[in-house]
Amino acid sequence: MKNLIEYCARHLVDHAEGVHVDERQSGDTIVLTLRVAPGDLGMVIGREGSTAQAMRTLLSAAAAAKGVRATLEIAD
Repeated sequence: MKNLIEYCARHLVDHAEGVHVDERQSGDTIVLTLRVAPGDLGMVIGREGSTAQAMRTLLSAAAAAKGVRATLEIAD
């Protein structure tokens, strides 16, 4: 799941080397934290949060296929 978010983010931003995803376990949920270069934050969030919501939907579907729960946080 970490690879999925990294893949999506790297193809959205101008500075792919600035994309980092941290994964941690919080109870029964996997929490992924996405960090990008400051200038690329808007590209990852999208207009009215639509891109971020789409990434969260993809993550939820991938997690459900594996029988786990996962959330995405975008760090600024």
